[in-house]
Amino acid sequence: MNTIIQLDEHLSNKIAAGEVVERPASVVKELLENAIDAGSTEIDVAVEEGGLSSIVIIDNGHGVPEDEVELAFLRHATSKIKKESDLHRIETLGFRGEALPSIASVSKLTIETSANGNAGVELTYQGGRLIGRTKAKARQGTKIAVRELFFNTPARLKHVKTINTELGKITDIMNRAALSRPDISFRFTHNNKQMLFTNGRGDLRDVMFAIYGKQVMEKALPIHHETLDYTITGFVIEPEVNRASRHYMSTFINGRYIRHFPLVKAIEQAYYTRLPSHRHPIVVLSIMMDHSLVDVNVHPSKWDVRLSKEESLLKEVTESIEHRLGQETLIPEKSSNDVRKEKAPLFEETPLPLSYSEKRPEVSVRETIEEPVQPRYDVESIVKEEPTIEVPVESVQEPTLQPEPEPSSVPIEEEQREEAHTKRIPPLYPIGQLHGTYILAQNDRGLYMIDQHAAQERIYYEEFHALLYKKNRDVQELLIPFVMEFTNEEVIHIEQLQEDFQSIGLYMERFGQQAYRVSAHPTWFPKGQEEETIREITNQALELKKPDVVALREEAAILMSCKAAIKANRHLRNDELLSLIERLRACEEPFTCPHGRNIFVHVTTYELEKMFKRVMN
Repeated sequence: MNTIIQLDEHLSNKIAAGEVVERPASVVKELLENAIDAGSTEIDVAVEEGGLSSIVIIDNGHGVPEDEVELAFLRHATSKIKKESDLHRIETLGFRGEALPSIASVSKLTIETSANGNAGVELTYQGGRLIGRTKAKARQGTKIAVRELFFNTPARLKHVKTINTELGKITDIMNRAALSRPDISFRFTHNNKQMLFTNGRGDLRDVMFAIYGKQVMEKALPIHHETLDYTITGFVIEPEVNRASRHYMSTFINGRYIRHFPLVKAIEQAYYTRLPSHRHPIVVLSIMMDHSLVDVNVHPSKWDVRLSKEESLLKEVTESIEHRLGQETLIPEKSSNDVRKEKAPLFEETPLPLSYSEKRPEVSVRETIEEPVQPRYDVESIVKEEPTIEVPVESVQEPTLQPEPEPSSVPIEEEQREEAHTKRIPPLYPIGQLHGTYILAQNDRGLYMIDQHAAQERIYYEEFHALLYKKNRDVQELLIPFVMEFTNEEVIHIEQLQEDFQSIGLYMERFGQQAYRVSAHPTWFPKGQEEETIREITNQALELKKPDVVALREEAAILMSCKAAIKANRHLRNDELLSLIERLRACEEPFTCPHGRNIFVHVTTYELEKMFKRVMN
């Protein structure tokens, strides 16, 4: 039998390093968080060979007193919590006291620090053991150099990826830190090449421009939403600019970057039907809340959190983004550069949380280093809205799925809501069709191309969506029910979904081992396609994995709209074109079909004139 022993401090730190120091980016993250917690206003990070050769971080924070520096390299030594109750109100990024001893145990580390204007001290560690201590100059802040990472753990070194992979991970850490704290000036270099610089002026727009560039910032929409529990600020990017992964969604809670999947889903829900499938938005969202409402002591990497009022927060996030997107005319333009001269200022002033705007000590860590020229984004030259030109449009009647109410019976609120929707799209005049698929329309702003199938999908989707959520849904009872057969696996799931099916007006009863008899279905099912429609709705419900009446209704509305919409190569009369455009203008979200594809493409008058060389600039 093996004997139980207590591990020595050196071996314990090596084991802890396995959790804390996974790769060079882990070192950067931990040291960066310490520098931010120290109240720094300037932080320089220089790495070589993807961080494997060298990582140097210099800050101008409050530093560590000379008599406490060695204590900082003892496991679980920290200045950030004192008692158990402090765990319920974590106000710093780091707090476990494992980072420094873990990093020192697998590297050659030197720390130079000074506090309160006193003489500094320099300590040198190798493999976790102190091998040198000398006096240092009195420079406010801390400099930590980590060299030859994993030099004494070759097994760990074998699992490190290529230099480019490791550099990518570090760059991601730096970008998130800069986005979370625009009031701190960050500079990041790799092999003496500058990768990132932010000016620390507190404007998130500058940081986003430095990271994402001009195209993204031209489509950025500021968001500011406050409740009794939360303050939600940041920028959401118009759906036109999107990405193939969720990597470009940055969410912060109390300044901490987190990867919380329910929060990601809440953001994506706000973009629902505005983006194609498998495409994701670009979002930078900061959420400030009372520290007692969030538990960050969940995982050693501190990426994940637990939220006390999670459902409430998720609802606020979704609704605030939906509201912001709902204020915009989201029609893609041929060239965004050409409309800048016509547009009004894009951004509103979004105040930083109080904790970001506190007065910081103005101490520079960059001696004799000339500040790089920071590209300033000309926010005054970008617009979000153009003046609407009201032009009378001939009213054209077209049959709808349900009889339209008399004008006197339409509630005032509904009239106002429809008027608000039509203002999001200016009046358009149809001039014809292209290939029987695209409607060509014009106004003073230029040429508009409209995908007629996508447009009618959106119209029908909103109509079907409203019908599915009506308390009294119109259901057609069948004089002669019909029977549908399913596999045994499908039957198991259908039994669980019976109430959900009935909630949308579909009634099926068991009829034998693998069959169901359909006795009623919604009146708006396409004539002659009832069985095919039920089969597709059933298949979509099975893909949901678990009963979810809301998701089922959404999928049913999308399916029905696609089936009901006119297809390509269908030629329409001029009155039909105009009617379709007017019905589209009355939609709540007239810019994309339910699958997230664009309905409109806009070529501005200026762009047309450039094409024909009527203007030369």
